[in-house]
Amino acid sequence: MTTTDLGQALRRWRDRVAPETAGLPVGGQRRAAGLRREELALLAGISVDYVTRLEQGRAARPSGQVVEALARALRLSGDERAYLFRLAGLVPPGPETVPAYLTPSVQRLLDRLVDTPVGVSDAAMTLLVANPMYAALMGDPSGWSGFERNGVWRNFLGAPTRVRHTPEERRAFEAGMVAELRATVGRYPADRQLRRLVAELRAGSERFAELWDAGVVGRLQASRKTIEHPQVGPLTLDCDLLRVEGNDLHILVYSAEPGTEAAEKLALVSVLGTQSLVG
Repeated sequence: MTTTDLGQALRRWRDRVAPETAGLPVGGQRRAAGLRREELALLAGISVDYVTRLEQGRAARPSGQVVEALARALRLSGDERAYLFRLAGLVPPGPETVPAYLTPSVQRLLDRLVDTPVGVSDAAMTLLVANPMYAALMGDPSGWSGFERNGVWRNFLGAPTRVRHTPEERRAFEAGMVAELRATVGRYPADRQLRRLVAELRAGSERFAELWDAGVVGRLQASRKTIEHPQVGPLTLDCDLLRVEGNDLHILVYSAEPGTEAAEKLALVSVLGTQSLVG
């Protein structure tokens, strides 16, 4: 396989994805029904220049993370995803690594929940994809890279998030995250990236190291969360964690009871988020 094969495949797959199915606005003159390069770059979280170089055969050997992001953005099937890895000169991830593949059914679910903040993470709590409502509510994750996309890393080592906890809630949330991560490590003991994540967390956070060494095991539970939005202020929402057992994915869904102040604020977040995206 050559980089020309890779470029041709990317262009072919890009041409078949209608922008509206990917949640992108449609307007103006379009020379093709599919995604533009800048739209694919936006969805995959990489630069337009890099997409161009890949398609033109001027860039070789993209990383596994880039290939995975491209596969999600292009909505590839399982076989197509494996083929893309091989075109990039990589071995498709095996059962010993944390899955990062969004099934067509999960993608269809995201497509339908356009008015609801939804994020999909892998079993290690690394954010794979988030819809525009999630970005409007929690902050735009498109600029995150590496461990920044991991929820455990962000909560123990990253900048403060928009979620507000009482001290008791914070302790319970931290214990739940560590317990969930430990269970994931138990299922994927050979995943090198996962081991590096744990090592960095232990080295950088005394609180994480304390909980990890205590051997907490379990699952992170759904809860109500108070989010401090910079424009609409605090809003308390139900936060449901749905698990896709076959692919070990986590779907995080935020919602508010109809007719409540929180529902009104969430609707306002939707308007503000849309304005921000268009502008």
